[in-house]
Amino acid sequence: MDNSEFSTELLPVLPEELGLQCLSRLPYTAHGLASRVCHRWRDLLQSLDFYYHRKKLGYTQKVACLVLAFNDGIAGGTKKPGGSPSYGIAVFDSVSQNWDRLAPVPKYLNGLPLFCQLASCDGKLVVMGGWDPVSYNPVSDVFIYDFTTRQWRQGKDVPAKRSFFAIGACSGRVFIAGGHDENKNASRTALVYDLRTDEWAELGELSQERDECEGVMIGEDEFWVVSGYRTESQGQFDGSADVYRLKSGQWRRVEGVWEPGRCPRSSVGIGKDGKLLNWAEISPAVRVGACGIDLGGGRVLVTGSEYQGAPLGFYSAGMMEGQNSKLEKLNVPNEFFRFVQSGCYAEI
Repeated sequence: MDNSEFSTELLPVLPEELGLQCLSRLPYTAHGLASRVCHRWRDLLQSLDFYYHRKKLGYTQKVACLVLAFNDGIAGGTKKPGGSPSYGIAVFDSVSQNWDRLAPVPKYLNGLPLFCQLASCDGKLVVMGGWDPVSYNPVSDVFIYDFTTRQWRQGKDVPAKRSFFAIGACSGRVFIAGGHDENKNASRTALVYDLRTDEWAELGELSQERDECEGVMIGEDEFWVVSGYRTESQGQFDGSADVYRLKSGQWRRVEGVWEPGRCPRSSVGIGKDGKLLNWAEISPAVRVGACGIDLGGGRVLVTGSEYQGAPLGFYSAGMMEGQNSKLEKLNVPNEFFRFVQSGCYAEI
């Protein structure tokens, strides 16, 4: 970071470099309060340069953001009639073992859109798409949560309403592909959203339609759109994937990376050999409703059940160990011991 950007002392008496080092070590949970100290601290803590400075030094915090079904309603909203669950976002820090619950999106105080998608980059959390929780109509909303200010803002709508699409994020951009439109027609189009400019752009087309596909980022150069099915073959999941290379801007098709007929939603992982794996296959304890979310440090949060109707389990597993991963049971507070619809990894 170029310290010439900040012309006055960050901390009285201390040299500029030491003042910056001190503030870089603040946990993200203290950023909101620290931003109120003075305008200079606020501008620094909320700047993208400061985020990348902390990331370079290894002072960012890695958390899992989960979309959970809360039967008791959403904090700040009202309980739904009839006992139907409302969906909210929980944040799990695997280092401190702390769980937190984000404030609801202002437009949806009584619960997130059903089947909405999460992605994270530049220290922000992005929520987009899904179905209106009241009318069940697809929505094109985009919301961004800033962990520093602890506030939501609305981004530019997705150009066309779609559901069950693949999603991934890297370097300030969110990539989406596939899914289906308002008439249940599977899509083969792909788009990218730039958080910094609040603009959408087209990414060309996939090799085929892919409804209910899953998105995976491999490194910082490849966005994988895994499996899915065509409109005329609903539910017949394909074994191939389309891969977008961020540097070249080109798509390629890869065959035989997923078990045909198996739904990939929230269960695609990356093994030690760099190949895709299914988290539902690493242990009988999570074979039903498996959901895997990166925790950073080579660990992944895996949830699921042994059989339909069996108790839900929360586990930590070695991401790079793949099919040989050993599950370690997590102690989860009752408030957060809920069905996990989807989630993503965030570095804050």
